[in-house]
Amino acid sequence: MAVTLKEVAARAGVSRSAVSRSFTKGASVSERTRAKVMKAARELGYSPSALASALSTGRSKLIGLVSNNFHNPVFLEVFDQFTRGLQQAELRPLLVNLSQETNPQNTLSMLRQYSVDGVIVASPSLPPGFASAFRQAGMPVVHAFGRYSTHPEVPMVGIDNIACGWLAAKTLRARGYRRIGFLGGPENASATQDRFTGFLQGASGASDLEITHCFASAYSFDAGRVTMSKELLAGPSEAYFCAEDVLAIGALSAAQSAGLTVPDDLGLLGLDDMEMARWENINLTTIHQPLPDIVAGAIEVITALLEAPERAPEQRLFPCQIIERGTLRPLPETIAT
Repeated sequence: MAVTLKEVAARAGVSRSAVSRSFTKGASVSERTRAKVMKAARELGYSPSALASALSTGRSKLIGLVSNNFHNPVFLEVFDQFTRGLQQAELRPLLVNLSQETNPQNTLSMLRQYSVDGVIVASPSLPPGFASAFRQAGMPVVHAFGRYSTHPEVPMVGIDNIACGWLAAKTLRARGYRRIGFLGGPENASATQDRFTGFLQGASGASDLEITHCFASAYSFDAGRVTMSKELLAGPSEAYFCAEDVLAIGALSAAQSAGLTVPDDLGLLGLDDMEMARWENINLTTIHQPLPDIVAGAIEVITALLEAPERAPEQRLFPCQIIERGTLRPLPETIAT
């Protein structure tokens, strides 16, 4: 039988309400009483009921963690960091896989059934309007890996995707590539659009550049491999900026299957710096996205919103940088030395 609050109160010699307040963050209770309660709880092996706490405080401490990226290995890292970070903040994640769901109202209805206190939408490909639907319904929400806006409707924590595309084009140009390609995810995804826009901006002004582009059906290994296989048959560019690491790894597989050597025959640049990109047999040159900073920032924002839901939407953008590995030719000065 589970130990009850009543038994802890009897052991500590206090009222049941004193026990309840001792386990409620910010509740009024003396340190002497709290110490007696905690000692009795340890001796009896008591743990407070999350359901009872939710009923008494009106808060479930559940945070809906919503995404459509479960097929992308980088989001295994993201979800791991989110779950650990939320738990450290004394919150509990409720993972929601959107799969093919595109109607935020259906997700909102489901999350209300679980009485979540707030929502983190964790996806670079969902439109801003998806997260906005939660805010319009009065639910605290933050869009992690979302799209930057000069007039945000919801808080956003992520990177400047246009700046990353610009950096990618400049990186390929600096290595002497003159036929450069963009390999994106789904064409209607906001991250794809912004990274492609930045890529074109970074390539502008160079009359000797030949630019190509193609779009994969999903941000996945298989989609990257299929898309690059088609490029190789049609006549590839010298190097590609693949808008996510998982696409670049699929492209790398296609190139190797075609008998090409990377980077001698084909250059590849990714974006994310996922754990797999560092594996010796992949060794992907990529743009590092600071995942831990984005996750921590999103948790800070949602925690603040739980206390002050009326806060104006804020945006936190984190800088990215090139991680040199082995899938691009080196810079000219590196060759010279």
